[in-house]
Amino acid sequence: MATSSAQGGEARLALGAAVGCYLIWGFVPLYFQALGRMGVGPWEILAQRIVWSIPAAAVFVLLAKQGRQVLRVLRQPKVLAWLALSSVLIAANWVVFIWAVTSNRLLETSLGYYINPLVSMAAGALLFRERIDRIGAVAIALALVGVCVQTAALGHLPWVSLVLALSFGGYGVVRKQVAADAQTGLLVETLIVGVVAAAYIAWLQAQGQGHFGDPLTAAWLIGSGPVTAVPLVLFSWAARRIPLSYMGFLQFMSPTISFAIGLAQGEPFTPLRALSFVFIWGGAAVFIYAAWRRSRSVARAEEIIEAPAE
Repeated sequence: MATSSAQGGEARLALGAAVGCYLIWGFVPLYFQALGRMGVGPWEILAQRIVWSIPAAAVFVLLAKQGRQVLRVLRQPKVLAWLALSSVLIAANWVVFIWAVTSNRLLETSLGYYINPLVSMAAGALLFRERIDRIGAVAIALALVGVCVQTAALGHLPWVSLVLALSFGGYGVVRKQVAADAQTGLLVETLIVGVVAAAYIAWLQAQGQGHFGDPLTAAWLIGSGPVTAVPLVLFSWAARRIPLSYMGFLQFMSPTISFAIGLAQGEPFTPLRALSFVFIWGGAAVFIYAAWRRSRSVARAEEIIEAPAE
């Protein structure tokens, strides 16, 4: 009985952690918009975010007692090569996201993260021969129609959305090849690109173009490290403890919050653009349903295995 109660308590904590990470990711555009209003450009925000993620990630590595794992990764050239690639992909994702949210293109970032799970599903089928059932195929088809309608609405490919979805989807594919926890991976990734980021910050400061001299701006820039590391750690902890169907549903919280912020800030939302989101939301709903069905099937299989023999 006590074990069951403890498991229930951990499940509730995990659910809270998942909600917390997606809330942070949903509202984080406001953080970068504030930095943009302070005059900090996207590339400087990216560089500062990378540099200040290093100590934040290091703290979580120490708390998780993963120091030996970090040393083991640093001694493996093949693993380091994979993490170098993932660091480039996540840096590309971050700078496009920062540029978009500081340029009042939140609706496009929202679209990107709505279609990201469907991109990951398609990548799994193409690269890892994971099976896509008819429900999954419908979800991907609806997303593709949504992207096509969005292209018509904008008059050009929604490149911000596609870069965000493809870079983050690619990041997930690469990290699938790496036997390292989220904290370890983030620390090594930020160390790899941190050298270039630190050099860029030093150059900006030397040119008198950096913004680290102002105490308030400096505090906000330092805060971008924890803002990056905390939700990732919450996600990693929660994903191992709650059902896939829950995570499948909750992951759409972030783009929904960003979508609402974009509307509240008065971004253009034409009827044709609204139609594109109808298709995207339809794809997301089908994706959630498919995840729920899979989790139910797994639960039933586990019940059959655990049932005592008559």
